[in-house]
Amino acid sequence: MKIDILTLFPEMFEGVLYSSIMKRANEKGILEFVLHNIRDYSESKHKNTDDYPFGGGAGMVMMPQPIFSCLDAVDKDHTAYRIALTPRGDVLTPDLAKELSQKDSLLLLCGHYEGIDERALSVMDREVSIGDYVLTGGELPAMVLIDCLSRFIYGVLGSEDSNKDESFSYGLLEYPQYTRPAEFRGMKVPDVLLSGNHANIEKWRRNMALEETRKRRPDLLEKLK
Repeated sequence: MKIDILTLFPEMFEGVLYSSIMKRANEKGILEFVLHNIRDYSESKHKNTDDYPFGGGAGMVMMPQPIFSCLDAVDKDHTAYRIALTPRGDVLTPDLAKELSQKDSLLLLCGHYEGIDERALSVMDREVSIGDYVLTGGELPAMVLIDCLSRFIYGVLGSEDSNKDESFSYGLLEYPQYTRPAEFRGMKVPDVLLSGNHANIEKWRRNMALEETRKRRPDLLEKLK
């Protein structure tokens, strides 16, 4: 999958996209990241990308011209699935991430300042939010979106079973996990996990997932069939 990222701060992505799992996926050719600095496409003398909003109000708004010029250079025929990261967008969920992971190419537009000129948003295919709060820009949400959807792309994770039992995979939080040693500072691993009885282990994990969800996120249980 190719992912074009339109941003005013491309340097913010270096550590995330070229480290750990993202780096390996890029080296394998599974994911391709291309960063585009919107400021490079500004036609103003001082390379401005924002201006005061019509009608007044606090803050500045990203101008349409640099964004449209960048889109013309990067995706003139609109072959990529275009996503703007905005607070008003569809909230990111596992289902949405899985849907987006099946696209051949994505284009992510990162907003900044007080928002993006609506005319630029009108040529996007979708707007996505990572939660009901406001950040200083769309760069962090773009990173979260990339990391989340990449886990559904074959070959990105070391094991294709890695995401099957994670939190939210079945509408529940994940069960508690343990590793060696079996006892640490007086705290012991539950006996069932040491028993070798896989049926009992699966039953325990299911029950613990339900219990964790009941305690921490009872709202999720209401959504389960």
